[in-house]
Amino acid sequence: MSTGVVRHSAEDLGSDADDRPDLILVVDDDQDIAGFVEFNLKVHGYDVIRARDGEDALEVMETKRPDLAVVDWMMPRMDGVELTRRLRAEPLTSALPVIMLTAKGMSVDKVVGLTAGVDDYLVKPFDTAELIARVSSTLRRNKEFRETSPLTGLPGNARVRREIADRMKAGGEYSVGYIDIDRFKSVNDVYGFDRGDEFITALTRSLHKAVASIGKPSVFLGHIGGDDFVFICAPDQVLPLTKRTVTDFEQAADRLYDASDAERGYIEVPDRRGGKSRAALVTLSIGVAQATADGRKYADPRVVIAVASEMKKVAKSQPGSYVAIDRRRGESDAE
Repeated sequence: MSTGVVRHSAEDLGSDADDRPDLILVVDDDQDIAGFVEFNLKVHGYDVIRARDGEDALEVMETKRPDLAVVDWMMPRMDGVELTRRLRAEPLTSALPVIMLTAKGMSVDKVVGLTAGVDDYLVKPFDTAELIARVSSTLRRNKEFRETSPLTGLPGNARVRREIADRMKAGGEYSVGYIDIDRFKSVNDVYGFDRGDEFITALTRSLHKAVASIGKPSVFLGHIGGDDFVFICAPDQVLPLTKRTVTDFEQAADRLYDASDAERGYIEVPDRRGGKSRAALVTLSIGVAQATADGRKYADPRVVIAVASEMKKVAKSQPGSYVAIDRRRGESDAE
């Protein structure tokens, strides 16, 4: 593993998260309660649409896609439990989080709702603080679940940006690393996507081992997609973390190749003309952006990611596994 330092031109390679307010569907035949819920949600920055009962809610959702539904249990035509069952049965609404409003406090009633697919409860009467807290926490859990990679179990783009934003607000020093598997496409081309997935999970395990080996402070790991990973840590953790990751991953990757390919040190990749080209065994390219006391300061998570991404490109231009660290001093991303 080698380390390098270069200057860069900022580039944002990731699309920004959807910054629109969350849209909440309020379903209640009691217009006083529906109005109370709507008013307080709007005061706290949410967009709100209303429906009078379950059937009305299903009609609304033919044209609207809410981020969460606050649903009364007892309603005419279609109650909240039946509405929840219908939502869970439809692919477009199956993941919609549902908070049930109910005067029922018995455990058996809650079991019925949970069986239907309800995510949380608000027992009447409830106050504004509890309403907002439950809506906020349910939305957060749902977003984090949707952002988690099913292959690696690691959070994705939006969660990575939030973590960087939190580090910015805290005001301390931090580093953001962007990891890419070199020649990963050749693995998929020769061995297929199932084998490719094994390389990705191997890198996930190597990262977890490296994090465990360096101890505190805690290190954040994210999986942006494909063979791209992100870590966020203290600046003095970068080299121990990357060295352990590279060593462990290269050893694991060697075992994932066919024995003959691993022994000769390359694989033969078929091309469109019917020939074959040689591709060296995989290595890691790692780009790192840093916010330090005497270094660059950042005000936007997207800029940090762009710097790390540019450093990753620099690392890719070098042979073998390589870590490129941006060490510019005293500059601001606002300049």
